[in-house]
Amino acid sequence: MQIGMIGLGRMGGNMAKRLIRGGHEIVGYARDAAGIEQCVKDGGKGTTSLDDLVGTLRPPRVAWVMVPAGAATEEVVTDLAKRMRAGDTIIDGGNSMYKDDVRRAASLREAGIHYVDVGTSGGVWGLARGYCLMIGGDKDVVARLDPIFKTLAPGKGTIDRTPGRESIAASTAEDGYLHCGPAGAGHFVKMIHNGIEYGLMQAYAEGFDILKNADSDQLDPAHRYALDCREIAEVWRRGSVVSSWLLDLTAQSLAESPTLAEFTGAVSDSGEGRWTLMAAIEEGVPAAVLSDALYVRFRSRHDHTFGEKLLSAMRNKFGGHVEPKASGR
Repeated sequence: MQIGMIGLGRMGGNMAKRLIRGGHEIVGYARDAAGIEQCVKDGGKGTTSLDDLVGTLRPPRVAWVMVPAGAATEEVVTDLAKRMRAGDTIIDGGNSMYKDDVRRAASLREAGIHYVDVGTSGGVWGLARGYCLMIGGDKDVVARLDPIFKTLAPGKGTIDRTPGRESIAASTAEDGYLHCGPAGAGHFVKMIHNGIEYGLMQAYAEGFDILKNADSDQLDPAHRYALDCREIAEVWRRGSVVSSWLLDLTAQSLAESPTLAEFTGAVSDSGEGRWTLMAAIEEGVPAAVLSDALYVRFRSRHDHTFGEKLLSAMRNKFGGHVEPKASGR
């Protein structure tokens, strides 16, 4: 299929490259000339403006927006809508608030423009591993775009089929992408995914912090242990019930830097954790672990522990995220 890709940074650029490798025709646009140059080098077509991009795409056009959530996405979607026509489709593959998706879909529907929201997980590793996609939008539109999602997704790979699924109707979930429901559903599911991610990361960080401080002089000398967190992370990767990709990245971070001295421990949050708690409040669902994980990130920007440095290390590994500057308070 022909797809316009707006935003060719860490995620957008790699997604464009994966689509090109999968036989799709990519028309790329970014404000950063380097992103456009790389897209062309990978086999795509570069454009210098939204007018140029929309004019290059064949009707019915498909444009995938991969820019930071919030004002940037709102601006691009609004500008695209002014240039697109009935039957065209705008896909938001970032981390937008799901309520914004519902609003945008309703507004674009009046002009006959389709809107699809895609929660995209995979970070900087997605080019090689594939992207887990959580999709929201009209069923017929999503079905028409299936070749795009199938190429971006990881596929079944070497993961064993879940026991008991033999009696469940066939689903693309086993290929790593899923139509979750109408507009907003994709980003809602991705939002909760990221909230859970906060909790998982915090559990690892706290556990390793306890291990690191097992030789504290506050303890009875008979109960002190000089433990090697690097080796513990490695052994847990092999047969342990707490093994995971996040643990793999933790082990890699500790192998490269046992003390994590290059990290301050100031941990960012990109918004989805906050929105997850807002949804929990609206639904009346307790979310103690997820809320604690978010609040620890707030505190981390003022007072840093080894565990918070490990959180920063994990975020850097799976998403290429860079620590924010500390506030100094």
